[in-house]
Amino acid sequence: MGQPTPATDDGWWRSAVIYQVYVRSFADGDGDGTGDLAGVRARLPYLAELGVDALWFNPWYRSPMKDGGYDVADYRAVDPAFGTLAEAEKLIAEARELGIRTLVDIVPNHVSDQHPWFRAALAGGPERELFHFRPGRGEHGELPPNDWQSEFGGPAWTRLPDGDWYLHLFAPEQPDLNWAHPAVRQEHEDILRFWFERGVAGVRIDSAALLVKHPELPDVTEGRDPHPYVDRDELHDVYRAWRAVADEYGAVFVGEVWLPDAERFARYLRPDELHTAFNFSFMSCPWDAARLRRSIDDTLAEHAPVGAPATWVLCNHDVTRTVTRYGRADTGFDFATKAFGTPTDLALGTRRARAAALLSLALPGVVYVYQGEELGLPEADVPLDRIEDPMHARSGGTDPGRDGCRVPLPWAAGEPHAGFGGQPWLPQPDGWAAYAADRQAEDPGSMLRLYREAVRLRPVFGDGPPTWLPAPDGVLAFARADALCVVNLSDAPVDLPVHSALLLAGGPLDTAGRLPRDTAVWLRA
Repeated sequence: MGQPTPATDDGWWRSAVIYQVYVRSFADGDGDGTGDLAGVRARLPYLAELGVDALWFNPWYRSPMKDGGYDVADYRAVDPAFGTLAEAEKLIAEARELGIRTLVDIVPNHVSDQHPWFRAALAGGPERELFHFRPGRGEHGELPPNDWQSEFGGPAWTRLPDGDWYLHLFAPEQPDLNWAHPAVRQEHEDILRFWFERGVAGVRIDSAALLVKHPELPDVTEGRDPHPYVDRDELHDVYRAWRAVADEYGAVFVGEVWLPDAERFARYLRPDELHTAFNFSFMSCPWDAARLRRSIDDTLAEHAPVGAPATWVLCNHDVTRTVTRYGRADTGFDFATKAFGTPTDLALGTRRARAAALLSLALPGVVYVYQGEELGLPEADVPLDRIEDPMHARSGGTDPGRDGCRVPLPWAAGEPHAGFGGQPWLPQPDGWAAYAADRQAEDPGSMLRLYREAVRLRPVFGDGPPTWLPAPDGVLAFARADALCVVNLSDAPVDLPVHSALLLAGGPLDTAGRLPRDTAVWLRA
């Protein structure tokens, strides 16, 4: 077991490239069709060659898997489908020997309905105080206690046989915790210590702005300020306490904070709270130069007052993959764009995804890469009878859910199941082997080779903010240190600015040496 490290650190997290591992779909080490820790350990050399600084793991805890592991039954145990706690400790140590740190996911808003606390609560124990149980409204209590809706669709309340209702902002199998109760706060601080003592370097906080609820649980009235369960002021006391724990170990936090108000967002990044938070505005932008530039400027401006580094991400386990999203006419982030049968130009999407990768990796701050993005994987069409994401069922089948970005990775073109392992828990599409890592490793023009080279060269941009350069409409061009990044989002090729060398290109220049549309380059000034 690891020992606490000094409260100071070397600031690695301020400019890190962090790779997101969705364990269930990464690599299957025991041949049962489910990705596991043994599979990740076997692929550590691949991740080291990619050049990443850290791995962020989606939940690997014991779970009934009603929401891909985000329904946690025991935070101190690894789910048997993935391995054992001892294997997790080995993985953390082996990765660190390769210079790769580990971040784990914490889901503080809710637990599984199989968690011991909730099972005791259902039996009528005092643990009911650890959740939100309420009588219903209506003559016979037949109506939910308020009008809150689940993030997955439908009411956020489920009625029990005894007549009481319990709150779940997500699936019914994910009852919300009562963060006004000191036992809930103490338990999570203990969980943090448990993993920090095993060598974990940081924590990603799921749904970080939803924990605290108004004590009276009022209806969500349009325009209500403050909102009854989003971004409550009391939440900052929770994160200040967490920060004190993290500082004992030199560990870091990244919060999943979806807030439109820049000032409110920045409050989570004050020096005594979270180190970083995900930047969703950049990921949400359509393929439009003006919109992207505004997102970049706004992001850097939001972070500057609190001295926190920005984060940049193109995709994660909850959104349509970049290649597919950028291959659509409307490339903005909208769950509606996941509709069945939406036409996609994968060649266009791939060109844009390559350019977007160079853009994000040239910006100051932290970059997150979701597994398979470095292979240029598109969103997969999962057969209806194989979809497991609860969003699909709770939408009445209108939303295909998020399984399309969670299909197991292709590793070896010539092996069964593209080298993933056993028969995958989600079916791989026909032709999936064409994206296999072993094939791309041998192709100088592949997405994998582009990512490897970009991560290797990224330090040429130094530590400073970008300086925007004059450029034609539809073109983004900026300098950092003695390197330039130019991205052509216009409809025609453009001339490159004056430079001394071409460092990296997302695609070939045209015969006149111009930058084609939907292409990016890195240049030495």
